[in-house]
This record gives sequence, structure tokens and C-alpha cells, in this order.
Amino acid sequence: MRKLAWFAGAYAAAVFLGVYLLPEGFLLPVGAVCALAGLSGLLLREDRRLRLLLLGFGLGAGLLWTGMYTALFHTPARLLSGTEGAVTAQVTNWPEEDSRWVEVRFRREEGGWLKALLWLEAVPEDLRPGDELTVTAAFELADAMYGERSGYYYAKGVTLWAYAKGEAEVTRPDRVPVRYWPVYVSRAIRQSAQRAFPDSVGPLVSALLTGDTSGLEGGFYSALRRTGTAHVVAVSGLHVSFLAGLITTLLGRRRRLSAGVGIALMFFFAAVAGNTPSVLRAAFMQSMLLLAPLLDREDDRATSLCTILMLLLIQNPYTAASVSLQLSFAAVAGIYLFTGPLCRRWQRWLPARPKGFWPGLGCLTFRFVSASLAVTLGAIAFTTPLTAYYFNTVALISPLANLLTLWAVSDLFLGGLVTAVIGLVLPGLGTLLALPVSLVGKYLLWMIPELAALPFAAVSTRSVYIRAWLVLIYALLLTGLCLRRGGLRLPFSLGAAGLCWALLLHAGSHTVGRMTVSVLDVGQGLSTAIYAQGASALVDCGGSGADSAGDVAADYFQDLGLTGIDVVVLTHFHDDHANGVVRLLERMEVGLLVLPDVEPEDPLRRSILDATAERDVETLLLTDSARLTLGEGSLTIYPPLGAGDANEEGLSVLCTAGTFDALVTGDMDEIIERRLLKYGNLPDIELLVVGHHGSKYAASEELLLATGPELAVISVGYNTYGHPAEETLERLAAAGCEIYRTDWSGTVTITAQ
Repeated sequence: MRKLAWFAGAYAAAVFLGVYLLPEGFLLPVGAVCALAGLSGLLLREDRRLRLLLLGFGLGAGLLWTGMYTALFHTPARLLSGTEGAVTAQVTNWPEEDSRWVEVRFRREEGGWLKALLWLEAVPEDLRPGDELTVTAAFELADAMYGERSGYYYAKGVTLWAYAKGEAEVTRPDRVPVRYWPVYVSRAIRQSAQRAFPDSVGPLVSALLTGDTSGLEGGFYSALRRTGTAHVVAVSGLHVSFLAGLITTLLGRRRRLSAGVGIALMFFFAAVAGNTPSVLRAAFMQSMLLLAPLLDREDDRATSLCTILMLLLIQNPYTAASVSLQLSFAAVAGIYLFTGPLCRRWQRWLPARPKGFWPGLGCLTFRFVSASLAVTLGAIAFTTPLTAYYFNTVALISPLANLLTLWAVSDLFLGGLVTAVIGLVLPGLGTLLALPVSLVGKYLLWMIPELAALPFAAVSTRSVYIRAWLVLIYALLLTGLCLRRGGLRLPFSLGAAGLCWALLLHAGSHTVGRMTVSVLDVGQGLSTAIYAQGASALVDCGGSGADSAGDVAADYFQDLGLTGIDVVVLTHFHDDHANGVVRLLERMEVGLLVLPDVEPEDPLRRSILDATAERDVETLLLTDSARLTLGEGSLTIYPPLGAGDANEEGLSVLCTAGTFDALVTGDMDEIIERRLLKYGNLPDIELLVVGHHGSKYAASEELLLATGPELAVISVGYNTYGHPAEETLERLAAAGCEIYRTDWSGTVTITAQ
């Protein structure tokens, strides 16, 4: 078995090398060189000969197939990118609700299929998988997200975005192709779960059964991520193990029947869940566990992991860029390496046969708690660096959250599966069965947000202190493993002490001065966090980033140990300045919300006011200047100075602490800036949060000359408006401003001592 591990491991390593490091033109020649180098093993002794042959051929095969896959799928996509033409495509999945994007595949004239996301001007009614669409479309390469290069879509096999021109002609086949049956089953299960369970629990059950998180409230999904439990709704090994356990329990000791039925059901379940890398990995691994005893093979974990990874990468080498695949394999590797030793160490003092009911119950409880904790610690051992890299966060609450929720996830998954399947045939019985199961779902809907709301539940790795702590903890862990003395007690103790210092230093770096102003990285938008001697404020909360601006702001303040914000000011009702407010209110207590009293019929204004009324948040609709105390400083809020456009009717805010002044002008243009200079009695300022994301109409020469800012921060992300404008950058430089941009530097923090 280990021979297979050598080849499969080399193959997987070569694919990762080809996807992340080697230029495409090098894949085939380097692969050929590796394969030829493997032949040199024939000159060595027998044991080393086979090993070198397997390594060389594995590396060669991985690089050669990555190069061939690129030539077969990516090169044709590049040739189509930037062109326009008629195409006949087959719909491969249900259209997303409230979206005009449809996943399709189509055959090129030269032969071979390509997968694309097709944007339709109007989605035909009752469009379903298997339907054929004939439409003229313009093509673009699907190699970016939010304006940055990304392998996200390539990892899913999608190589193109297609934009339809005009209406699409729909042709429905007489029979649904077999390949789409799991997609129909997935939808039927989701609909059955939604019918049987209450509106609050139904989306969670659907997510657990099929991986479809579209029905989950954004605030709850944010809480899942913050507590490190998002994996429970990304169908993966957890769910497959639940299913395998159910099958084994029902079929008893009939191993051959259990293996045959179990493997078939697990792969069908994987197809229903979308054949994501994590669920396929779990299905393959559980299948190997079921087959190993029947084939008289040992359970070799290294071989299993390497072989399954190779099989997934053969299907699509660019799956290597899938974050879910990396997290899935990292979690399993950590469990294999650490969970067993931790369980044995913690449980070695327990009696094999405790006498009496209470001692027996105590031992059983301790075994459950210690095993759950060991599994969680094993899983996060290797996934933590990945989450820190990809998501810039570490969920410190994760061990406790998993301990308190995984039992409920198991019950809700199994109960929800049985209920949804029965509900397909007997809807009334399904609704009845859902009543007790819903209690578990309501527990999860309550517990996870409560845990997420705790200060320091998760911390951002953008902090240099948290990054240093991560380096320390892994250095200690590696040292403990190498020395094999003292176990993990010393690394855990020193790591806990280091974490306390890191949290104190991070919070202190943002709270020691008279005032700290942080322009948060929210993509194309604005959200400015202010802290002054125990008091907190936020000016605007909107953006186009991957995460909601409300989540970004809440994470920032919770990283400082805060549970609420004293004042939130919205300059105007545009998405890039206010679309995260409702999410922020879901996560943080807000003392006072200040809004401009304009545009009474604006939908965003109405949704914000509804949210504040629901949570009993004090609201001030501003029509005149206001001055608010903030710690030892103050906020001066200027009323709307224009009329007509939302940008002209916005508020502006002057933050003052001692001799430090910072000005936030929202989306003011140069005309409104002149009025602010005339009526606002502005002082010389140290910091200007540049208006309108650096538009050429903002940060006028008059404003810069009158206020003399030393620092200028531009909150900007990927956009098609040309922000920041070259003229604005030149004016700021000519005024002597030191310029910072959130698209280059991320969150920018200035502290006034």
C-alpha cells in the first residue's frame, strides 16, 4: 500500500507545483524531465529503485496531465475570451434564486466541452437542468474575483463567463439526462425540508443536507465562520461519516451488504451535495474503510489520503486551488496525526470498567468530551494556517463551539434527512417528525450567534501580534513533537500565555492614544472606525468586498474586546456607504444611529430604520449641525449642504481629539466642499478620508489649501469608475499629503498620541 502512497503523493505534489508555481509553458517539458529522471532509479538497489521510479513517474504524470488539461480546457477558453458568437449550451444546475446567472456547459466546434456561467437578460420561466439554451453571448475568462486574479472558478471547472445578448431559446429534452438526476433529488430534498420545518430551521436543514447555504441569513453564516463551525454547512466528511454510521447501524454486521449499499449511497449523496472536493474526499475515504477488511488490506491512512487526493486532481488538476479541498485534507491529516495520541493521553487514567452508575456516567461523559475536543484540536492543527491565510482570521472559540454544537449537528442532520425523505412521500408525517427535530435546530440558531458575539471569539490575523503568536504556537508545537518530551502541555501553556499578550498588545495598539481612526478595507466603499479613550464610533458601513461591511466593522471592534459601538453615523443612503448597517446591528449593540433626514422613500433608508426599530436603537435624523462627545474627543456632524442627489445631501464628520482633527466627507463633490468650507468653520486637519473614493470631483484644491491635511486615506476597491482618479492623486501629492489606499494597504490605522 505504501508504494501507492509514494506515487500518489508525488503526483499530488506535482499538480500543486504546476497550479501555483510553474508557468504553463514549463509543465510538459518539466514533466517529461521528471519522468525520465525517475528512470535513473533503475541504477539503484531494489528498495531505492522502486521508490525513485514511483517518485519520478508520479511527478512526471502530475505535471504532464496538468499541462494536457490546460491545453484541453483553459487554452480554448482563452481563445474564446473577448469574442462573441452563438452557442448552444446545456443547463447543468438550477438557476440561483434572484439571480440571472445559470451554470451551463457547451461543446466547441472543434470538439470537447467547456463549462461556463451564463448571464441571461431574462431567465426563462421554469428553466431546469438538462434544458438546452441557444443564445448569442460574449465571453470572458473566469480567472478573477473582485478584480483580483483567482482560481476559484477554475477549481470548480468553470473557465468562462458568458453574457447573453438578447433572449435565449429554450429546448427541453423528452427525458432528463441521468447525469442530472442528483440535481433534481437535491432540489426535492430541499423543498421537502422547507415544507416540513419552520421557516427559521428549514434553511439550516437544507444547508446540512445539500450544502445549499443560499437560504441562511447572512448574519448566521457570519456567526458560523466566526466560531469556526462553517464546516457544518459545507457538506463534507462530517456529514458522510454521519451517513455511514447510520447505514452501518441499520445493516448491522453484514459487512458486504453494508459496504455495497454504503458506498453506493455515499457517492449518490456526494452527487446530491454537488460533488464538492470535500464531500468526494469523504466518500472515497469511507469507501476505503468499508472495503479494506473485505479485501484483507490494512487501513493505511497515508496511502488513503494521497490516493484520494490524486483521484480528485485527475478529474481537474485546478481543484488544487479549491480552499475547501485544502481545508478538508488538512483537517483529516491533523485528526490522523493528533487525535489518537491526545485521546490516549487524556483517557489513560480512566478505569476500564468503572463501578457504579455515577462513576460510569462520569467516565462516559469524559470520554465523549475529551474525544470531541481531541478531534477538534486535531482538525484545526493544520487548518488554522489556511484560514489565517485565506480569511485573515483565527476562530479562538472554535474548540468550545464544536464541543457545544457538533452533537446537535449530528442529530439535526440525521433527523432532517429522515424527515425530508419521508416528507417526499408523506408530507403530513414529515411535518410531524420535524417538530422534535426542530428543537435541535433552534438550539443551534441560538447557540452559534451567542458564541460569535463574545469578544475575541475570533481575531484578525492582519494584526502583527496575532501573526507572531501563530508563529510562536507552531514553533512550540513542532519543538514538542521533535523532542517528544513533556507532551503538548508546555506548548499549550506557553501558547495560551502568548495569546493573552498578543490580544493585549493588539487591543492596546488601537486604544492607547487620544484617538485612533481606522479606514477599514471594505472594497469599493467606506467604513471608518474611531476609538477615543473608551468610546467608539463608526462613520459609514458599506462596501463591495467579499465580506459584508457590517461583518468587517463588527470584527474590528470585537477584536478590541468591545461588544457595542457608541455612535454610528451614515453620511448617505448608498450601498457603498450603508449596505452593511443591518448586518452590523445584528452583531453589535449600537447606542446611537445618526442619519441624514433626506430621501424618506429610499428602500435602504427604510430597511435601516426597520432594523433600528426592531432592536430599539436610538436614531437621530439630522437636519442641523450636531456635536457629540466621544471619550476625551468629539464628533462634529455637519448637515446636508446640497439638494437633489444623495451625494449632495450627505453628512460630513469632523473627528477631534486635542490637536488632532480628521475629516470624513462621504461622497461630497467640489461644490459641496466649498459650502462646507464656507459654513463649517473647519480647522487645519491632520487626516482627510478622501471623499467619493478618490473621484476627480472630490478633494478639491480649495479644500486641501484651506485644511492642509498631512495624511490622506482613500477607501477604494475594484471598480469600473476609474477611482482613484489621477487628477485627485496629483492634487493630494501637490498639497503635501502622505497618501494611503485600502486597495493597496488593506485597513489603514492612524493613532493620535
